[in-house]
Amino acid sequence: MRYGSILISALSLLINNITGHAVSPSQVHFGNENSDTTAITTILVENLKPGTGLNDYMVSIGRNFEGIPYAGGTLEGSPEVLRVNLQGMDCVSFVENVAALAQTLGERRTSWIDFIYNLERLRYRGGNMNGYASRLHYFSDWVVDNSHRGNITEVTDRIANASYLIKTLDFMTQNRDKYDALADSTEYERMKNVQVGFRSHRFPYIKATNISGAKIQPGDIIAIVSKTPGLDVNHIGIAVDVNGKLHLLHASSKEGKVCVSNVPLTEYLKRNRNAIGIRVIRLKE
Repeated sequence: MRYGSILISALSLLINNITGHAVSPSQVHFGNENSDTTAITTILVENLKPGTGLNDYMVSIGRNFEGIPYAGGTLEGSPEVLRVNLQGMDCVSFVENVAALAQTLGERRTSWIDFIYNLERLRYRGGNMNGYASRLHYFSDWVVDNSHRGNITEVTDRIANASYLIKTLDFMTQNRDKYDALADSTEYERMKNVQVGFRSHRFPYIKATNISGAKIQPGDIIAIVSKTPGLDVNHIGIAVDVNGKLHLLHASSKEGKVCVSNVPLTEYLKRNRNAIGIRVIRLKE
């Protein structure tokens, strides 16, 4: 048996014993198994500090990944498996990796096995992976599901004079050719069923012109609200403080790596013609 197979089998056994639920060995896929599991453990051990809040962990862990190459579509592939890749990240996998690591530290745990459990819990509906459509593709779906399960809190309308937007989220099925998994008629129908719950979906956002007055905290998850029909959000990152001003720590396709934006968040939004504002999400302590 290969070393990797031993690790995955141990993962499945231990999580099942501890939590009563786990993805199977064949449903976990690492970018590089040995280096990823080592890196996860190292990050957890080095960042664990008693009394540290989750937002502080979001910043410290997020900055550990600065310089990691941007890689688009890191969660895609068939069949659907729990993908863990610290060698390259897009904006979604970056934020989810950091959030799952922060949650693991919030539990005072330092095992990559616990990280895997938390990653699945964040990424999939109900915390359980069950095919492509069970992944929380739309940010609004991610917020609703994770808020319901007590993982996060949307603070958009609490920290600023928020506006509200009503959109029908159907971008994925309206652009079926952009998503290889939707070539399968079963997954396509499942995604259509998911979208039924987001017809005329109402959600809060802070207009780009009002962000300077918002009480955003470093470590908050920042979601860029999109003008694109059928789509709620087109980019996410983490708020960080740079010389007293908020910047975006994110996996940037333009810069080709995980980095801090070279301009403050307010200016970043001005330069993004497709952005109308932001949503702000906070991990729940």
